[in-house]
Amino acid sequence: MFTRLLALVALTFAVAPPAVASEWRKLVEPEELAALIESTPDLRILDIRPPETVKDKAGKLVSEGFADGHIAGAVNTPYGAYRGPKENPGALISDAALTETLQAAGVTAETPVVVAYRGATDSDFGAAARVYWTLKSAGVSQIAILNGGQKAWEAAGLPVTTEPTTVARSAFEARIADDWLATRDDVRAAEGGDGAVLVDARPEEFFRGLKKHDAAQEAGTLFGALNLVHSSWFAPSSPRVTAPESALERARALAAEANGDAIVSFCNTGHWAATNWFALSELAGVENVKLYPESVVGWTRAGLPLSPGG
Repeated sequence: MFTRLLALVALTFAVAPPAVASEWRKLVEPEELAALIESTPDLRILDIRPPETVKDKAGKLVSEGFADGHIAGAVNTPYGAYRGPKENPGALISDAALTETLQAAGVTAETPVVVAYRGATDSDFGAAARVYWTLKSAGVSQIAILNGGQKAWEAAGLPVTTEPTTVARSAFEARIADDWLATRDDVRAAEGGDGAVLVDARPEEFFRGLKKHDAAQEAGTLFGALNLVHSSWFAPSSPRVTAPESALERARALAAEANGDAIVSFCNTGHWAATNWFALSELAGVENVKLYPESVVGWTRAGLPLSPGG
């Protein structure tokens, strides 16, 4: 298991020149995306940033908007369209709502899709990973994430436009499958010792119960959970996934711990947890990795208890 895992990760992160890349990669660099745009006429880039610039109450920039400049041909499907309500942001949206979003973006099950996001911090990657997980669960077969997002694209000197993109509406019917989904009942069973490994993607202060999300009813983690912080997959102070050796060691340990049972990734709202799910499932090739979308916020709002991690 260890040898296979390390080999898969090494292959995933060995960036081939775009002109000779022979297979679809699930994490693409800006230059690779530029080549895909030229070679793949039906490629759909989903830019999940807000439509317009967002600032907080103090006037500080939260995110640039799609209208400020985007990759030519990209379609704006904001992250919020894939998320639950404010009181439970990680909750799954309805199949009908997801269907409307994907039909309006012209996406079908066969459409090659690349998810673009802001890319200012490692936390931003969680949005792209959550959208990737949603698309895969809905039956879209060929998906990738732009490593480093819009920031990396612009840093590479690649062109942007402010022109809106018009696409033909699709007839795709989205249905979230449970292949990569862990439900509240699944988590209850894992806490009861059914063999699944629970993995908390949050920083240590959340895991140990020293800090909580504003929408959570209490602090702490799921009983018996291990801690693999989502930022482990990034170089220090970098928004790009690099999979340092320390993260690969943890991945190997988790694969051994699970021994074929499910690995359930969670956090506060299924955002940071999506990064761990993506890295373990899609990059490292670990089998049977699932995401608990509602995570701690949904768990505690259902009146269920947490424990201090350690």
